[in-house]
Amino acid sequence: MRISVLLPLLFAIKAESQSLEGRIDVIAAGPAAIHAGAGFTVPMGTYVRSGFDGAVGSSRNGISGRVDGFARFHLDPLRQHKWAPYGGGGLTARFDDNRTTRYYLLVFLGIDGPVAHKVSTSIEAGLGGGARIGVTVRQAAERR
Repeated sequence: MRISVLLPLLFAIKAESQSLEGRIDVIAAGPAAIHAGAGFTVPMGTYVRSGFDGAVGSSRNGISGRVDGFARFHLDPLRQHKWAPYGGGGLTARFDDNRTTRYYLLVFLGIDGPVAHKVSTSIEAGLGGGARIGVTVRQAAERR
């Protein structure tokens, strides 16, 4: 199924159930790049959040960017502890100057930090077009 078919379905979900996020990632291959981006997630049950994000930045080839579609599985979805681990996967499309679009599988592990002022900072590491490490800031509730 094409992403253009899925997007209207995700936007049809009530806006109050969506959570916005911003992120900065370093990708260590294909070529190495640093990206800043934003996206949103939607709860798909107690433990799973699905979403999309887009990012743009720089690589040795010039302007670089990507679009990710993913699902995250949270081990502490009710935020009973300050630090909450999660893992996930999905698909990523990478764009670099003078190169064709490349598609990769995406897998990652992360940990959500403590919630302060309805915001949580997360650290994430994974593979998707090369090794990547990132910091994410997302909307969060003290408890769900």
